[in-house]
Amino acid sequence: MQDVKELRVWQKGIGLCKAVYLSTDSFPKAELYGLAGQMRRSAVAIPSNIAEGRGRGSRRDYRQFVIIARGSACELETQTIIARELGFLSEADADELLREVRDIARMLNGLAAALAKADRDAGEVAPRELA
Repeated sequence: MQDVKELRVWQKGIGLCKAVYLSTDSFPKAELYGLAGQMRRSAVAIPSNIAEGRGRGSRRDYRQFVIIARGSACELETQTIIARELGFLSEADADELLREVRDIARMLNGLAAALAKADRDAGEVAPRELA
């Protein structure tokens, strides 16, 4: 398997972290440990879980952590919508974050599917697919 830093989805996850940190910098200070903090944690969890899974050494573990990263992407999508609705993010800034997080979620879906297929092809039992 390739080094995690060579994975496009991991690279995009790092870029998303930067964008989320910059976007949440303008949130009200009262939100530093509220919505801003939650968004930052969700964003950081995406590439972090990809890296942890890759470092575990088995495709099955890797896939499970990719699924966890996808869950973090879904959390961030919802949190971004909430931030937009509360007026903490402009429509344009929210739309850009949402495009990025949805693109990453699609990439994670593809990676999880590829890992599951590799397990099936190797005769290993993969964790149950999450919808």
